[in-house]
Amino acid sequence: MITTAPPKVTTAPSIKPISGQRKWLRIILLIVLGYEAAGCLLGGSFLIAAPDGRLMDLPVSLMNGFFPDFFIPGIILFALGILNTVAFIAVLRKSKSDWVMASLALYGLIIWFWIEITILQELHWLHIMWGLPVIIGAIVSLPLIPKHNLTLLKGLLISGIMASLLYISMNVFIPMRYAGYNSFSQTVSEISAIDAPTRPLWVVWASVYSMLLIAFGIGILLSASRSRPLRIVGILMIVHAVIGIFWPPMHQREFLAAGGKSLTDTLHIVWTFITVPLFMLEIGFGAAAFGKRFRWYAVATIVVMIFFGMLTGMASPQMEANLPTPWLGVWERIIIGAFMIWVIVFAVKLLQKRFAFSLLA
Repeated sequence: MITTAPPKVTTAPSIKPISGQRKWLRIILLIVLGYEAAGCLLGGSFLIAAPDGRLMDLPVSLMNGFFPDFFIPGIILFALGILNTVAFIAVLRKSKSDWVMASLALYGLIIWFWIEITILQELHWLHIMWGLPVIIGAIVSLPLIPKHNLTLLKGLLISGIMASLLYISMNVFIPMRYAGYNSFSQTVSEISAIDAPTRPLWVVWASVYSMLLIAFGIGILLSASRSRPLRIVGILMIVHAVIGIFWPPMHQREFLAAGGKSLTDTLHIVWTFITVPLFMLEIGFGAAAFGKRFRWYAVATIVVMIFFGMLTGMASPQMEANLPTPWLGVWERIIIGAFMIWVIVFAVKLLQKRFAFSLLA
């Protein structure tokens, strides 16, 4: 009997995606990059063509003396448009550098918005219209980042340590450039208040701090593996940093006492009520990711923050009335310092878990 071999079945080789990003996330990212690129190129062109702002119905007085006209901002905005266009092409072609270009484009826009809010000294609805898509794009771009690059991961986690050390340094050195400012009796927000001489310097370094915190949040997400608490902390850390970038400035206490409170002062308080619970949630979910000793440390940190937060809240009306607040600055800085130290300890724990890291090494 003659038997024939069964027909050989061939299957097409599977194509592996370049990154772990799902198709719908990549589509959202492309929409955001295209939207922002078009807006930047168009707006930048109008400002370059008419530096007096007439094509966009923008008076030069909006810039409060930071620039004589809109020519330089127009060039920067146009350059951001080119950067977003290049990022769009990289993401569309699924190149190996897509995550780098998308990060540069989106976080460059975040810095742009933060500096713009600082110059205008107010939060406009257009910032939401153009800024919210950037935040969405930054979130959906996270899966593009290579998860197996250990050097990159270590750098992202160390960013948390660097962010806290930078913020502490900012609170030490920047007030030295503000004649008459008293760190014991005045709040951190007064360093960056509208018309404060240290506001421009604070904004520049605060932008760096926010970028480092975003990088740390990304590092937490990449190192989370299957840990849900760590993934939540990573997301909260990024949200916390982005909210900080769009933080509306307050007026100086003399202005508030004279009845000059405006929308930006109200939003400043709203941002505070949003950020403090974020601190608590980050610490709480972070505690769930490690052992008993770290959990007790987290509980102690939260207790300290709540106690001095109550003292700060009780003294705030005196600040708005321009009355003496002898310990207000100390109480607020204890809250901030407790969180900054927690971030450092948390970052070290993550590094130890993944890299057997030691600060003394």
